[in-house]
Amino acid sequence: MVNIAVMGYGTVGSGVVEVIRANGDIINQRVGDEINIKYVLDLRDFPGDPIQEKIVHDVDIIINDPEIRIVVEVMGGIEPAYTFVKRCLEAGKSVATSNKALVAKHGAELLSIARDRNLNFLFEASVGGGIPIIRALNSSLTADRIEEITGILNGTTNYMMSKMFYEGADYDEVLKEAQDNGYAERNPEADVEGYDACRKIAILSSLISGQQVDFEDIYTEGITKITREDMMYAKEMGMTIKLLASSKRHGSHLHAIVAPALLNKEHPLYSVDDVFNAVFVHGNMLGDAMFYGSGAGKLPTASAVVADVVDEAKHLHRNIMTMWKNEKLELLPIEDTSKRFFVRMEGGADARKAEVEALFGPVEIVRVSGLDGEFGFITEVMTEGEYGKKAAQISGILHMIRFEEQGAEA
Repeated sequence: MVNIAVMGYGTVGSGVVEVIRANGDIINQRVGDEINIKYVLDLRDFPGDPIQEKIVHDVDIIINDPEIRIVVEVMGGIEPAYTFVKRCLEAGKSVATSNKALVAKHGAELLSIARDRNLNFLFEASVGGGIPIIRALNSSLTADRIEEITGILNGTTNYMMSKMFYEGADYDEVLKEAQDNGYAERNPEADVEGYDACRKIAILSSLISGQQVDFEDIYTEGITKITREDMMYAKEMGMTIKLLASSKRHGSHLHAIVAPALLNKEHPLYSVDDVFNAVFVHGNMLGDAMFYGSGAGKLPTASAVVADVVDEAKHLHRNIMTMWKNEKLELLPIEDTSKRFFVRMEGGADARKAEVEALFGPVEIVRVSGLDGEFGFITEVMTEGEYGKKAAQISGILHMIRFEEQGAEA
């Protein structure tokens, strides 16, 4: 019997218990032993719930019990999760977590502690919910140099952008709908400002580079400035707009960004809609691969957590996780990355085209029927720094969105 403890009995924690109860026979068969939940740590009691007999309120009960071999951390946040996880590892217990904030901030240190003790610190569910992207990078794609990871890593914003694109709804309308449907929190800042996706791409960037990528260093722009008018231009161009989290190699450097981007119909992420997540990976030997599925939700996330528990139970005395060094990776500054830009501009295209081209060079004009008093234009490829300097010299820019072109150098 392999005894485990679950820290946190919220949405994901109760999902972990449900997955183990529902699929116990299959799980035990794959482990070659019985997984038994001995404790569930929570501040609350759950009278009437069968889990109550396993509830404990003191983490020391878990840490000091030598029978506990694996601990599941699904509390969320940095503290007390970081302190609890570190103490569990130091006490000789492997840890599985869904906590992206914890992994992004302290992943290198916790991986190092696990390796030194022949334990495992696994975190599949921290990125992409039920999509097995971390397991793929850790095992299936280890012969490749990963050149690019670009993903739709936040289901809430993807749901909102899909509604805006297909239904012509505006931002405030779709945000309220997302909140009413339980996809968005009452305070949606982490999703709509891109912070959630930023932590996830930081974790993936750390994995493919082998060094610590701090999420604070990643340029992050959310969807709060995306309008119905932006979507109208996208349709006119035969494109769509998605919030992308991307990490790409640029020579010897890595560049990471979270921002809305225009995608054409040939891009593999173009048709990923609603609350689904997808991750596009390009390896120097593999070529292109796509991972698609439920990026959030109680049971998909819990399923990924339990898969980590199974891996840890099968490797109780052997470290199996690729780690990254504490040494910080300096990302390529956003100013030095190159792309095309779509710009919405006040005024008439005929009256302002010469002014625009004198500054930006040759541009492609985009007009949308029904949008008076403005026009759009597409620049040639230039660096972010060049675009910023040119944009500062002209008045009337309403909005700018970057192009995401598959295979283009970032």
